[in-house]
Amino acid sequence: MKLAQATFPIAITPVEPGGGVPCIRFSHEGGITMSQLVALSVSIGLLGGIATILYLKLGLLIWAGFIAWACFFHSGGDGNALKNTIVGNTFGAVCAWVAALIILSFPMAESLGLPVWAGIVVGITVLVLCLAAHVKALSSIPASVYGYAAVFAYLLQTADSMTKDRLMSAGRGNALIVVIASMAIGALFGLASGRLGGALTAKS
Repeated sequence: MKLAQATFPIAITPVEPGGGVPCIRFSHEGGITMSQLVALSVSIGLLGGIATILYLKLGLLIWAGFIAWACFFHSGGDGNALKNTIVGNTFGAVCAWVAALIILSFPMAESLGLPVWAGIVVGITVLVLCLAAHVKALSSIPASVYGYAAVFAYLLQTADSMTKDRLMSAGRGNALIVVIASMAIGALFGLASGRLGGALTAKS
């Protein structure tokens, strides 16, 4: 098969019905020509570099931003996807933050052992996270799981971050604050990259 004939599960649709700047979104309908793929690649590459500079200057988590960026496209790459990504990521992050506080606040680890106690708390909070999908605004379970995972990734990889003082602080040292901010901005970069890629394709 020639490269020029390759297709991919992405389609270009308007951001708003009836017009607007086209936004590249993932879809199981139709395909994508190489020119569209190149446009999206250029857009993500350019904005990815800008995002890296911004995140490093602000002390945010570029890896969390890219998770949310991917979640945006995975969720559909449109206005609804932006909402579902930010809401889901935030809800998942809150669930993980609550789980961390519970683990630290109750001395069950002394009798059960930390792995068992942490496993129980994580199991219960993830159960709540999934059941919350009955609420339409929280229906994107993958987005919530990404937020949950990002908080614990930060807590387990960052020295002195998993303490009650840090978790209750109002600064960037609080996993909840830094993860939510990083992921929300990442989702916005996702929207921007889709619109830019669509605009570049429309002009080609």
